[in-house]
Amino acid sequence: MKKILLSTCCILMFSQVSFAECNIAVVDLQKVVDNSAQVKTLKNEHSAKIKELNGIITKAQEEIAKQTDTKKIVEIQDKYTNQFNSKKAEIDKMYAAKLAGIESQIKSEIEKKAQKDGYEFVFAKSVVLYGGKDITSEISGTVK
Repeated sequence: MKKILLSTCCILMFSQVSFAECNIAVVDLQKVVDNSAQVKTLKNEHSAKIKELNGIITKAQEEIAKQTDTKKIVEIQDKYTNQFNSKKAEIDKMYAAKLAGIESQIKSEIEKKAQKDGYEFVFAKSVVLYGGKDITSEISGTVK
């Protein structure tokens, strides 16, 4: 009798778990990032800054070409190397900070959408093999 009761309880418990519905959504994060006007602007700004770095290299090469004294050449190389490295670190830091802000905005929009539409879970589309409502277009529309 105890075995039958225990079996019945187990069946009822597992049937409740297996039939419980979860509202799940998926987002193609790469697509959201690629469609973001902010990311496009950031990439354009970054490209312009990289061109500025190339200008430092060109200027260094021109100055070095005019020199014959090896001591002066080394001084010029050191000067421009330090200038290049400093500017590159500044550019990289600014890029990373702005990108982190954009990522934070994307996460915030995903969270708002999930709460508004009652999604219990939102997964990156790249890790989901099957299922879930794709909300990529809705998120892309809200991220500027």
